[in-house]
Amino acid sequence: MTSLYNKLFDAGCIKFGEFKLKSGIMSPVYCDFRGLVSHPGLLQEVGKALAEKARQIRCDRVAGIPYAGLPLGVAASIAGGIPMIYPRKEAKDYGTKKLIEGAFSEGEKVLVIDDIITDGASKIEAIAPLKDAGLVVTDVLIILDREQGGDKILAKAGYTLHSLGKLSEVLDSLVESGKVDAGMRANVAEFIAANQFA
Repeated sequence: MTSLYNKLFDAGCIKFGEFKLKSGIMSPVYCDFRGLVSHPGLLQEVGKALAEKARQIRCDRVAGIPYAGLPLGVAASIAGGIPMIYPRKEAKDYGTKKLIEGAFSEGEKVLVIDDIITDGASKIEAIAPLKDAGLVVTDVLIILDREQGGDKILAKAGYTLHSLGKLSEVLDSLVESGKVDAGMRANVAEFIAANQFA
């Protein structure tokens, strides 16, 4: 995974500095995988890695969470030959007024795919319409676990988190390859330890 972490860093998906998070907290690291759509080769590589994990987990369909998880779900679907669906952020007020796009049957096992986890709230929110439609959701697959307790929050809600990597692993890899210094790794580790959600 070291090679993939380095490529994600080089593509600007993992940044270090001072960033204001959605929660309002200032963070020394920011991970934004939405830009993968501009790097088709890298998106394909991530899709293959996600598809490999999805095959191990065993599911009937993958569900990319809007919006960051949509291209990841598509990439995993194509790489693994696994059908995809996705929950809408809002119901359409025209046409079929569907909450879930794509074909599925009640009782099928769906693997939810997204980019990153902090506190897990957006994952639980996205799972609700899938379960309401009679789908079985037990697992969530992401690129990166920020290691701030999201896995524990999902576990309490009855879901198992799987990731391609953890932030600490990415930091170690980037330090080893000379892309980030040990001081930044220590700074991020201190921030993560002080900002736990579970």
